[in-house]
Parts: sequence; structure tokens; C-alpha cells
Amino acid sequence: MSEAPVLLQVSHLKKYFETGSGHWLKAVDDISFAIHQGETLGLVGESGCGKTTCGRTIMGMYQKTGGLVCYQGQDVHALKGRALFSFRKDAQMIFQDPYASLDPRMTVSDIIGEGLDVHHLVKNRQDRTARIYELLDMVELNHEHANRFIHEFSGGQRQRIGIARALAVNPSFLVLDEPISALDVSIQAQVVNLLKKLQQEQGLTYLFIAHDLAMVKHISDRVAVMYLGKLVEITRSGELYAHPRHPYTAALLSAIPIPDPDVQARREQERIKLSGEVLSPIDPPPGCRFAGRCPYATDLCHEKTPELTNQGDGHWVACFHQLDR
Repeated sequence: MSEAPVLLQVSHLKKYFETGSGHWLKAVDDISFAIHQGETLGLVGESGCGKTTCGRTIMGMYQKTGGLVCYQGQDVHALKGRALFSFRKDAQMIFQDPYASLDPRMTVSDIIGEGLDVHHLVKNRQDRTARIYELLDMVELNHEHANRFIHEFSGGQRQRIGIARALAVNPSFLVLDEPISALDVSIQAQVVNLLKKLQQEQGLTYLFIAHDLAMVKHISDRVAVMYLGKLVEITRSGELYAHPRHPYTAALLSAIPIPDPDVQARREQERIKLSGEVLSPIDPPPGCRFAGRCPYATDLCHEKTPELTNQGDGHWVACFHQLDR
């Protein structure tokens, strides 16, 4: 995937929120990564680590505090007029809760067709209806669903409608903000398989935000691990799961349940159990943000922030005491 051109380049991105009295919550704090055309980058970490804020800042929904987000070589936060209108067509977002992100007063036809109308992608009502039916087919819903309202659908069906809405304007890049976490486990795999199928058919590029590492493994080409506003590790999906180098990544992977009681019992004995307090993201002190919970931390970890460095073969790690391969 590295041979493909870079579609999105994030460089030293920061997003801080003022909490009052001169204090700042550093939700995204100096992170850098690239996403190549046609690939899926999984962005994982605990709740509250800044994943969603990162995705929304990339899309321009939040104004950045610092750094640069370049989409096809253009600074997203500097776009205006026609260029901004074009970016909003080419980059779409699918949200975690489809019921909250879809207007309950609109029919499915109007929800999906809104983008077609705004971007003038159809010539007449007949073409509009035909395109809506085509999109419903793509997400494996029936044509008669077009005239129904959101409350008449299950969670999985609602998320399919959200996907159809995003695809209506023929985007190239999708930010998927925990698109399956609000769904039943039995439905999650169906939605992930649909997303993989659509990506292959339409050459889409994904930023897949999630906290479920088991599911991320199946859809991502590369995975980036985030902890309290910082990226701590980025590498190919298979490499990350086989050879985690950061202690936090290893702890996350050791907690993934396995559907075999005997294997799970052995895994429980090997599980890395973290102790210590989670650091507040409000005005955090110098040093590694994971140091207070890390079993390998030394004085250096509490004094200096480790930089994300390439350890070879595209495996980037931010740690002074990396685990052996």
C-alpha cells in the first residue's frame, strides 16, 4: 500500500480546548501520520484518548490549534469557496450513532438525496430516484425503504442508510467514527464486510476510528495507536498484532477476548494488567503520558516526551523502553 500516493497528510496536528482559568485540555497533541490512497488506517485507543476529535479536526469540523492537515496537497483548514465545497464532497464522515446523525423528520429518500441536491449531481427527479435506489442496492437495503423514516429501522439498517448518504456524493475519503460500536455484535461483522466490499468496488480510502482492536484487525491495512492525545505506535496491521513494541499496545492486545475457554484461561494468566492513575489531559506534565501506568517506566519517561520514530520497515514507536520483537 505504501506505493500508492499519499491522499491525506497530517503533520504535528494539535487540537486544544480551553477549560477556563487559562487551562487547556490537549485532546490531540502534536500527532503526525499519512494515509495512502485506497488503504484503511485504523485509529485505536481507549475512550477519551482523542480519536474522534482527531477525525473531526481532519474533516475541518473543529478548527485546529496547530499543525497541518493536507488533503491531496491542499491545507484543509485554509480551503475557502469552491475548493472547500469540493473537499466537502470528496471527504465524508460516518458517525457512531446513526440515530443521532440522521434527521428523524426526513424520509430515507430525502436523507440520501440531500447530498445529490446540494452538489447538483442529478438532472431531474427521475434521475434522483434512480440514484437513490442504486445507493440502497449498494448498502443491501430494499427500494421500498426509501419512503420510510429512521425510527422504523434497526441499528444496523440505520448505519447502512448513513453509509448510503455518505456515498451519494461519490467521495474518495471516508472518516468512519466508531461506525459499529453502537450495533449488536451479530451485526458488526456484516457492516464491516459491507465497508470492505464498497472500498474494493469504489477505490475508497478509510480512516477507521475504533476501540475494538479485534475488529480493526480485519479491516485495516495499518493501525495507529493513540493514548491521551498522542500517537504511540503505527505499523502494518499484521505486524502490530504479532509484534507490538509499545507497552500500551501490548496491554491492549492482551485484553482482547478469545472465543475459546481454554485459550482464554491461558490468556488471562498472561494478560498485562495496568496499575496507576490515568493522567488528566488538562495541562499534562512533561514526559510520556503513559509513564504513570507503565511497568517499564524510568525517571527519563517522567521527564522527557518520547518522539515517534521509525524502527524500520515502517514500524513507528514512541517509547524509550520498547518491547523486544
